[in-house]
Amino acid sequence: MNEFFADGFPWWFIWVGFAVVSGMGQRAKRARRQQARNRASGQRRESAWSEAARREADRRHAAAAAQQQRLRDTEKLMAEHHAVNVRWLDYELDVAKLIDYPMMSDVREPLTVAFLRAKRTADGLLPVTAAEIATDERLRDYREAVRAYEVAFDIAEREARRIRDQHFSGPERLRLNTARRLLTIAVDRAATPAERQLAYSRARKQLDGLLALPAEALAALQRQVNPELLPLPDPQAAPLSDPPASPRRGRPEQRPGPLSDPQPG
Repeated sequence: MNEFFADGFPWWFIWVGFAVVSGMGQRAKRARRQQARNRASGQRRESAWSEAARREADRRHAAAAAQQQRLRDTEKLMAEHHAVNVRWLDYELDVAKLIDYPMMSDVREPLTVAFLRAKRTADGLLPVTAAEIATDERLRDYREAVRAYEVAFDIAEREARRIRDQHFSGPERLRLNTARRLLTIAVDRAATPAERQLAYSRARKQLDGLLALPAEALAALQRQVNPELLPLPDPQAAPLSDPPASPRRGRPEQRPGPLSDPQPG
């Protein structure tokens, strides 16, 4: 050691030591700054991940809420669609009502044709279940079809109730009134089966050439006349086709009827 200091105290050694300590301090500072940067970067990544997760959760929640709302709207539309179909079937299955408001079965009337076409469009868009409508566009198309059907039916029904049998001549109205009275007898449970059958047969003859009665209405009427007949077919089993040509008033119908007129016994 004495030899180390033989030439005096090595002041340069202090500067070397200071440089070493200073370098170590700088490295420690850089290490701390790097750790701080890493922590900040990690926090930013965590914040970004949290924000992305929150946005995804919000998106899924909004999609689920929209789906539930669409489901409720579809169920409501299906109920409204069914209600209009029930109103239509009140005419389609009731001969007496068709006699009172013959325009509802007269396919020569533009308003009747309009509501039948609107019905066909709405029925074509009717889903099997509400969940089948999975997009807003599909729901919008169905809603527009149901609204058009409702409006067209309302207009046709109001006009049919306004004009009633005004398009018929005096003798034709007399035949309608006769048929109405005969149908009352035909469905009267107090009458005998032979009387009901005879009244039904005569009512059909009175209506020939005046009204084009739907097959479902005739089947429903004959079911009332003869309760022992087989159950009625489902009137909605087959889709509605384009309205057929209606016979001209005052001329016999040129098509075979769905039921043959029975001979009175």
